[in-house]
Amino acid sequence: MFPKREYCLLLDGFGRERLLNMENHTTRNQKCIRILFVAYMLVLIYLVFFAESMGRADRGTGGYAYNLELFREIRRFYVYREQLGMKAVVLNLAGNVLAFVPFGFMLPVVIRRRKCCFDVCLLSGLLSFCIEITQLAFKVGSFDVDDILLNTAGGILGYISYRAVQAVRIRRKLRAG
Repeated sequence: MFPKREYCLLLDGFGRERLLNMENHTTRNQKCIRILFVAYMLVLIYLVFFAESMGRADRGTGGYAYNLELFREIRRFYVYREQLGMKAVVLNLAGNVLAFVPFGFMLPVVIRRRKCCFDVCLLSGLLSFCIEITQLAFKVGSFDVDDILLNTAGGILGYISYRAVQAVRIRRKLRAG
């Protein structure tokens, strides 16, 4: 249905239209975002699987830890917020959301064909699910459906931020041009 390659119609300095192959036309900002995306993914992997400060010690021979009931851990963190302390509550709830905001923001730049909210939502959820499954398999952290929900919400927030920035950029170009 769609062509294999994306093309962009541009006006050159003389007002002539040109078709540019989008795959070969990458701006400096896009290259920087791609580098930042790789760095972000490496930091995310480190924090999720290896950071001892985040409680990621290997449980070794211990049993599997998982939560399959939606909102169970969110409710638990809210109900026991006094006993757990605000740091633990914020780290778990806000941290899970904020951890995926960069993913949702940078994904439309990194993968140009994934610019709609549904795609970002789907890929955020899929990445989060893969992380949770890996945590379960290697007994590092725990599998938690609430984390998948919060991570996906973070990806959507990142995408909304991306769209807001794009709208501002377009308005600036229209005013200047």
